[in-house]
Amino acid sequence: MSRYISVNVDVDLSDFDTEDLVEELDARGHFKEAKPYTIQRSLLDKIFHLRREGKDYEKELDEYLYIVTGRAI
Repeated sequence: MSRYISVNVDVDLSDFDTEDLVEELDARGHFKEAKPYTIQRSLLDKIFHLRREGKDYEKELDEYLYIVTGRAI
C-alpha cells in the first residue's frame, strides 16, 4: 500500500546562498560543459587584478571565455 502526502512550504530563494544553488544545479547536471561557478569567479577575479595591474591577461580571458561559452578562440 502506498500513501502520498502533499505539503506546501513557503521558501524564498534568498534563503539559499549562491553556492547552495550552484551545487544543486550541478547535481542536476546543468553544468555539463561549464566548470562550477567558484572556478569561473576566481578566474574572473584573476583577470580583473591582472588588468588592473596593467599585466597581460589574454590567456586567462581566453580560458574564461572557453569555460563560459564552450568555444575556443
